[in-house]
Amino acid sequence: MAAPDLRAKLDSQLLQLLEDLEELETKRTALNARVEEGWLSLAKARYAMGAKSVGPLQYASHMEPQVCVSASEAQDGPQTFRVVRSDALTPEEVGPGEAALRRRKGPTKTLEPEPSAALPDPLNWFGILVPHSLRQAQASFREGLQLAADIASLQTRIDWGQNQLRELQERLRQLEPGAA
Repeated sequence: MAAPDLRAKLDSQLLQLLEDLEELETKRTALNARVEEGWLSLAKARYAMGAKSVGPLQYASHMEPQVCVSASEAQDGPQTFRVVRSDALTPEEVGPGEAALRRRKGPTKTLEPEPSAALPDPLNWFGILVPHSLRQAQASFREGLQLAADIASLQTRIDWGQNQLRELQERLRQLEPGAA
């Protein structure tokens, strides 16, 4: 690769890195605002329902996650994170319904997927009619979780971009020993 092409690629990589850093700062600010809003709404709910009505004693004894964080990596790029609903099929559930195949006499039955029970809303732990502020807190924390996954993806993209930038600078130094 010629030096002018390498310099152009270096410039575009640097611009992309600066844009990513600016986006990271914006998302971090938004995450802080969401978390602060969530805690404020939670405090309002505790005030409206009573301090003992919203607390660890109302949590279910066995909790199921409603969302999971999934990581995927491209072959030539950075790792990305995304929030997925946990009621989606997992790879273990996609496999065969039985451990071994058996020959049966008579008509063959097709296995029907079992209807997955929807996960209950955790707000129901605190009663049927919960204050609006508790619903706002739940929504704020959900948005915060999505922002956290976006921030993690962005941070890995920035780290990957910095490594690419260093590699391009090193190649430019090898091509032009006095420059760079």
